Parts: sequence; C-alpha cells; structure tokens
Amino acid sequence: MVNDLPRISIVMPCLNCVDYIERSIRSCVEQDYQNIELFIKDGGSTDGTVDVIKFYAQKYPKIIKWISVKDKGQSDAINFGMKKVSGEICTYLNADDVYKKGALKQVAEYFYQHPNVFWLYGKADIIDAEDKTIRKWVTLYKNFWLKNYSYTNLLVLNYISQMACFWRKEAAKEVGKFDRDEHYVMDYDYWLRLGQKFKAGVLDLYLASFRIVPTAKSATGFINQFQDEYEVAKKYTRNSVIIFLHNLHYKLIIFIYYILKVLQNFSSKGFNEKINQ
Repeated sequence: MVNDLPRISIVMPCLNCVDYIERSIRSCVEQDYQNIELFIKDGGSTDGTVDVIKFYAQKYPKIIKWISVKDKGQSDAINFGMKKVSGEICTYLNADDVYKKGALKQVAEYFYQHPNVFWLYGKADIIDAEDKTIRKWVTLYKNFWLKNYSYTNLLVLNYISQMACFWRKEAAKEVGKFDRDEHYVMDYDYWLRLGQKFKAGVLDLYLASFRIVPTAKSATGFINQFQDEYEVAKKYTRNSVIIFLHNLHYKLIIFIYYILKVLQNFSSKGFNEKINQ
C-alpha cells in the first residue's frame, strides 16, 4: 500500500516572510511522508526570505523547487506554482502556516482509500507568532460546521480552513485556476467551484495550523475578507434565503470581532494602568 500512496504537491506562495517561512518549510519536509514535492513561489522578497529558501532547497533538493520573481499577487503565485508541480494531490500552504506532524500521510491514505473523493478538508487550529494556540472559540465554531460536508452550508459560511484542504489534480483541471482578481477569498471561491462538481471528503483530524500575526492579511483586512466572501457566494447561488443568511452571518461575525477587540483593548488598558500605579 505504501508504494501506491499518491504524491502530494504543495505550492508555497511567499513575499517577505523571513520570520515564519522556515517553520512552514520544515513542517513540509519533516513529515513522516516523503512522497511530496514543494514548489516555493517567492514574489521577490528583500528581507532574507530567499536565503532561507536557498538553504532548505540545497538541503532537500529532491523535494524543494523554487523561483523568486515578481508576480501579480497571491493567486497569481499559486497558479504559477500549480503549473510546475506533478503530484496527484495538490494544495497550497502560505509561508506562515504549518502542517501538523503526520498530516500528509493521513491525507495520502484517505485519498488512496477513497478513490471517488476528489477533494477533502480537515481541521486546523489557530496560532500566534510564537506558535501558541489562540482563538480556540473560532476553531470550535468551524469544527461544529465541518464535520458533515454540505454545499448549502458552505454557501452560508466559509468553514473550511485553506491550509487543511487538498484536491486531486483531475479536480483542478475541472475547475480551473485560482481567480487572480481575488486577494482575500481566492480559496473560498475555489471551494465553491470544487463543491459545484464534487462532494468533499472530511478528515476529522487536525492537519494544520493557521498563523495570525498583526501584519497578516487576514488580521488587517478581515472585514474586507468577509465582505468579499459575501460577494463570492452571490456568484454561485440565486437563492435569496442563502444570500440573506450569509449576509446575516458575516455581519454577526464582524460584530463579535468588534466586541472582542473592544474587550481586549479595555483589558490591556487596565493592565497597563496597574503596572503604572
């Protein structure tokens, strides 16, 4: 069975990620499953990212291929990388996220055992700059929805964590490239296209960690992200009830984030006042 397991191709788009990319690369190459290829598409980093990539490319020449050249954004980088890889299973990992130990073997075995499944997703937790688990309530909320795949539910909210999603190359040929015009929700748009054609498999395991830091796009532009998800959902359904529920959901989430931010600022202010007393 081991020799029959499919090859997994990982595309890693990056730009000026020197603080985190080493951990991302190591989470790929230090798995217990070595039938992988990692293509790193750097967008012309100037902060030392390329030096890290070179080091690991020399250390793992059979696994890592890379290029550093300007692109037109994250989706463009992913599309570029997808044209360069040859594995039966595809995915992409941002250069600040990481895989869990054993994740890729679990994914390969699932696809091998379920030949009629063309894409799957698993669980992901959220970590900070120091790899500490944060926002556990968000993870619990997503886990509640992801256990039983439903395209209708996916139209209402994006409960799939990108770094824990994988698809067959045949599926990619069916749905096409990532939308280069999408800068926040290219993944959600892709899931909805995949979901139109194929039912997703669910791997009820933690496969990856999603890193949130103050400079991350997901941290600085989360309102834009939710608004874009709403606009994307409208492209794939005309059901007014689903659209209403999606709109209601994203506004509720933004409100909750706002309340939490206020409470966090209040707590920090109180802590600083105690220190200064």
